[in-house]
Amino acid sequence: MKNIIPIFFACDNNFFKFTLVTLKSIMDNANPIYFYKIYVLNTDITPENMDIAREYVDDNFSIEFPNVNEYLDSISDKLPIRDYYSKTTYFRFFISEMYKEYDKAIYIDSDTVVLGDISELYNINLGDNLVGACNEQAMLQNDIYGKYVENNLGLDRTTYFNAGLLLMNCQKFREECVLDQFINLLSVYNCKVTQDEDYLNIICYNKTKLIDNRWNTEIYGDIKYADSEIKMIHYIMWCKPWHFLGVRLEKYFWKYAIKTPFYNEIKNILDNYTDEERNRDLESSKRLESLAMDEIQREDTFINVKDKIGVKSVDRLKISKKIMEYEEMGKFDQDVEQDPPTKELLPDQVDYLKKKVTSKAKTSLAYFIARLYMNRLIKKENMIIKEIKGVENLASLECGAIMTCNHFNALDSFAIQVAYESSITTRKERRKRRFYRVIREGNYTSFNGFYGFLMRNCYTLPLSSNSKTMHKFLKSVSRILQEGHLVLVYPEQSMWWNYRKPKPLKKGAFQFAVKNNVPVVPCFITMEDSDKIGSDGFNIQEYTIHISKPIYPDENKSYVENVEYLMNENYNEWVRIYESVYHEKLTYTTREASL
Repeated sequence: MKNIIPIFFACDNNFFKFTLVTLKSIMDNANPIYFYKIYVLNTDITPENMDIAREYVDDNFSIEFPNVNEYLDSISDKLPIRDYYSKTTYFRFFISEMYKEYDKAIYIDSDTVVLGDISELYNINLGDNLVGACNEQAMLQNDIYGKYVENNLGLDRTTYFNAGLLLMNCQKFREECVLDQFINLLSVYNCKVTQDEDYLNIICYNKTKLIDNRWNTEIYGDIKYADSEIKMIHYIMWCKPWHFLGVRLEKYFWKYAIKTPFYNEIKNILDNYTDEERNRDLESSKRLESLAMDEIQREDTFINVKDKIGVKSVDRLKISKKIMEYEEMGKFDQDVEQDPPTKELLPDQVDYLKKKVTSKAKTSLAYFIARLYMNRLIKKENMIIKEIKGVENLASLECGAIMTCNHFNALDSFAIQVAYESSITTRKERRKRRFYRVIREGNYTSFNGFYGFLMRNCYTLPLSSNSKTMHKFLKSVSRILQEGHLVLVYPEQSMWWNYRKPKPLKKGAFQFAVKNNVPVVPCFITMEDSDKIGSDGFNIQEYTIHISKPIYPDENKSYVENVEYLMNENYNEWVRIYESVYHEKLTYTTREASL
């Protein structure tokens, strides 16, 4: 079986005739030991044109015409502008996500002819680079464009590449969330000069393998190579052989154009192209140069775009992508972020009830420090609590209770602590009703420094993989609840960063409540983007904390029935809040999500 080389084009129906010229040049020079799968990404190519292209299918080539409308619709909520749909030049960003079976692929523009064996290009080792590409000659040979690249984009003109031919590391594109990075850039900065090429160069900065420029010989400025050395010709800007006579290296275009059914149509375009249209093309090239100069001279220019515009953290983009994958697989109870390594917590390593003098002292200090830290977060708007609804449902409690909350941020328990403190008016009441958090074993045993001190001492109740420690944990939780305190449990059993939907729940929190005959107080935090951008490039969220009425065990139900009852009622309350705040029905991308 022959090894597959996937090659992608992107064009509309009007430009398809030139795509076929490029394809014919590839076919005539391709090494027959490979099988070439051709994909023409489009939204409007006619069935008639598809049938013409399929006549070229043989033992070495197949051709498909993926209509990207369906994919565009699937990501429409991410897209910041509507004309994204009409820009076929942007379609190259979709390849790695649409075709996850490929770790590597070639993208090529349709104003090209390939004179070399394209398998040689495909077999270039990219290492960990995102792309292999050739220098953009306009940036090297025209000082205005070069200054634009360096002054406005913060890039090196000698490493800026032309995006008309790309050897794409599709696996790394997916790992580095290149599509999401592009969508973010598109929403915060308008690259006006070379648009998608600018965005690609920003994203791929220092992650590009520059390959021999014979593979992308642009008809621009000086050409250093003899015809016999050229692997691909790129008729950039106004240098189109079907518009102008005397274009350099035009004979190679016509060599392959005459081998297509569109030859007469293309020749007719040249014969009927008017001087007025040619002058318009030349003026367009001059306007592009003027636009670059205008961008350089702008007083509000985004100097060094790649560092200054708040590009979203790739790590966060990866997490967001992983959340989508986990939702599709129904893996709701699994964390998408790597937990700290877990060390077994032994019974003598934890004082749940703070009986020791040293434990009490550390707890008092930790609570004081945590409050200062929380105040600082709020003051600097790194945590924004817009509103707390239902404080009266906590204030009116006359017994201990299990508090539940959706888990979407490592610091969301601080938000619940603020809600708790808003229900307490005096220090006496605080001593009477404390606020505890159930945390994971690794969070207690593995964190060092400031956060480790808080994890171990700020009224935390760590779970444990040790059975004796868990017995001590359960006895302590019962004692705490019977004394009238509050215990926060995350019943989703996972943290998904900034995930807004309620996830299906696990039974543990509700077993605590039924065993100790105390109510569950469902809390659900809804979010909206603030105008403030965090250090990770994402909008800091404004929280609204919803505290619902306590749900009490039913004395007429058995233990098992009560656990199920409390869990379902809690989940239903979360769903009610979610749907009323976000004005949408809760659905998951999984076929079935059982509670």
